[in-house]
Amino acid sequence: MSLIRKPLNRRSILRAGAMGGAVLATPTIFTSRAWSAGYLNEPTGSEVVFGFNVPQTGAYADEGADELRAYQLAVKHINGEGDGGMLNTFSSKALGGNGVNGKKVTYVTGDTQTKSDAARASAKRMIEKDGAIMITGGSSSGVAIAVQSLCQEAGVIFMAGLTHSNDTTGKDKRKNGFRHFFNTEMSGAALAPVLKNAFGTDRKAYHLTADYTWGWSQEGSIKKYTEGMGWETVAAVRTPLGAGDFSQYITPVLNSGADVLVLNHYGKDMVNSLTQAVQFGLRDKQVNGKDFAIVVPLYSRLMAQGAGENVKGIFGSTNWHWSLQDEGSKAFVKSFGQEYGFPPSQAAHTTYCQALLYADAAQRAGTFDPCGIAAALEGFEFDGLGNGPTLYRADDHQCFKDVLVVKGKENPSSQFDVLEVVEVTPRSQVEYPAEMLGGELGACNNGA
Repeated sequence: MSLIRKPLNRRSILRAGAMGGAVLATPTIFTSRAWSAGYLNEPTGSEVVFGFNVPQTGAYADEGADELRAYQLAVKHINGEGDGGMLNTFSSKALGGNGVNGKKVTYVTGDTQTKSDAARASAKRMIEKDGAIMITGGSSSGVAIAVQSLCQEAGVIFMAGLTHSNDTTGKDKRKNGFRHFFNTEMSGAALAPVLKNAFGTDRKAYHLTADYTWGWSQEGSIKKYTEGMGWETVAAVRTPLGAGDFSQYITPVLNSGADVLVLNHYGKDMVNSLTQAVQFGLRDKQVNGKDFAIVVPLYSRLMAQGAGENVKGIFGSTNWHWSLQDEGSKAFVKSFGQEYGFPPSQAAHTTYCQALLYADAAQRAGTFDPCGIAAALEGFEFDGLGNGPTLYRADDHQCFKDVLVVKGKENPSSQFDVLEVVEVTPRSQVEYPAEMLGGELGACNNGA
């Protein structure tokens, strides 16, 4: 195994100077910055390297492609190219469109394949071989948790992409990791009142659940809030990631006595399982004297678009949607649309925000030292990035902001107009104590 390259730190520089017979005097104005050196991959030239680690193949590849588009757009804006996007609406004005800390941002990419081992390997390569100062991305909580752990061990910041499991900023949280995306606890808190109003309190639910940390987390959160309002969970069946054909899992639902199917699936898995559930006639059934209902707790526009007419009227939650009319969202949609010819997904939005938030923190801290950046992000309150006033909570590195409840649109006006926002759940309704989800942040590691 190759070792992570580390730059000379203060002690080694002093030792080398003493061995040479003299230590050169350093001008006072540079002293604090110069001797704060000694962190992993400290940039020494005119450029700084970001590492974009996204699923370019596998079940979540559509999300990964949109994440990468957003990262590339963010780099343009940080470097002063294009129209500036949400830099124009971001409440922090530290970034001036001239890079970060006087350096132009460049980037390298990796393919997570939606597999933890592959994601760790590509992140490790970007850190060791390409000198990436930070890693960001991913569309799977299993991947996010694995890469977050690696970044903690290596001594770089990890800005999580699309990861929804409670564990990312719960039992598996790390001091070097930060998440902008919401989690399953917030989805449950936001969705439950809407489901109660739509379907009542006397319901029997059947869960099909992606068999990894995100699926388990979402199943648990939806159960918590739906059972709390009176629903009964009839069954919860685990399905493999990337199964493709879900017919063997859907058939038992027909004879289970359930009148609600909860699909804890994402990406192409959700497209396939929802499409097959509709083909099996579930949406047209009546059970227990009630119209059968399907719920997709975590939606994205890309998934809804892939499932087509099958999403009509089906409720779920989302982190952000391109139809929002706040100034930040409008600026991002305009900029992304001009660049790529279609509106961005929630995956694109959260990764664009993460790139800007990292760059802004580095600029405010005046350093790329991971511990300086962590300190700048902890407790940071901001606005203008599309979800209203937002807090990066210091206790668990989780962002808190408004959550959207959406449903499939009955009469879409275009192929992109497939979801409608039915409720903007205020941040106060989805907040919870940091200790509730467990875990310890531990100490910051800068790789020195």
